[in-house]
Amino acid sequence: MKRWFIPAAILAVAAAIWFFQSQLDRSQTATPPAPQGGAPAAGGQFVPDPGPAPESHNAAAGLHWTVPSGWTVGEQRSMRVGTYLSPALGGDPEGGECAVFYFGPSQGGDVESNIQRWIGQFEPGATSSRSSRKVADLEVSLVEIKGTYLAPSGPMMESTGSKKGYLLLGAIAQGPQGNVFFKFTGPEKSVNAARKDFEGMISSIHGD
Repeated sequence: MKRWFIPAAILAVAAAIWFFQSQLDRSQTATPPAPQGGAPAAGGQFVPDPGPAPESHNAAAGLHWTVPSGWTVGEQRSMRVGTYLSPALGGDPEGGECAVFYFGPSQGGDVESNIQRWIGQFEPGATSSRSSRKVADLEVSLVEIKGTYLAPSGPMMESTGSKKGYLLLGAIAQGPQGNVFFKFTGPEKSVNAARKDFEGMISSIHGD
């Protein structure tokens, strides 16, 4: 019995060493899980999760509205509930674009600061007028601005070039879950031609 004890012990130790080494190799070669909240992009760089997409292009903050039938729904864009495009009138280089924004409860600034920001997106000398109305027991602030539009775009809202003869029709609806911002811009003739469509969309706003 003593002759077999030492070889058996050696075999047991060798087997334990082999098992430990195989587990170590597997842990070193396994692919690490992607971080939560995003996915690795090409080159191994981490891309943050952009968050959930809007549930609908015509609803936000507990409000719904009807997009004019003659308009088309544009591609989904960052920070927007929806983008709607109206046709260009003959001779205009482009049609109108209505961007709808909702930033969350108590987010995005108050009515006055946003109207002033829209006015500031035109060159000095632009004309503006303001009014307000009730729509389905909701307070809606309206603004109209004419002049040379600076066409801000991108995360820093930098001007992409001056556009003369532009018109902005804006509406800010105070919903139960925060403000919803409607900003309709384009060449004056094309936007004026779609004015009734825009006003009809604002009139269609209602709560859940």
